[in-house]
Amino acid sequence: MSAFKSHMDLALSEARAAAARGEVPVGAVVIGPDGAILAQAGNRTRELNDPTAHAEILAIRAACEKLDSERLPGCDLYVTLEPCPMCSSAISQSRIARLYYGASDPKSGGVAHGPKVFDHPQSHHKPDVYDGIAAEDCEAILKTFFRDKRP
Repeated sequence: MSAFKSHMDLALSEARAAAARGEVPVGAVVIGPDGAILAQAGNRTRELNDPTAHAEILAIRAACEKLDSERLPGCDLYVTLEPCPMCSSAISQSRIARLYYGASDPKSGGVAHGPKVFDHPQSHHKPDVYDGIAAEDCEAILKTFFRDKRP
């Protein structure tokens, strides 16, 4: 068995790029079963005028396109913030094997907070979930962004 390698640094880079675009700084990366980076994205809801253009959704779409598949079995998703209910449902639908996230989101999260989508009886698939990965760095990006937006 190979040693665990976090890819949260790539997700953090996407979050920083999102912040630079004026988007809420959330970044996501999809890693294939072989450890290859399949896709990475940051929030683009404002840029695309699309409320579904969350980092997770964009990364999942790109990874599915790359693999020419509607599912991502065996893949990992790294995201800087606990996924919202919409993204949590997309993660379940795409059959992501493992979800790694940084900052928790008591207000809008859908994994450990709110509707706890993966625990719902209608959830088709529950990934293995690992939270708190680089949490301090993930939280700092968000806190800085919102502090600067709301002086």
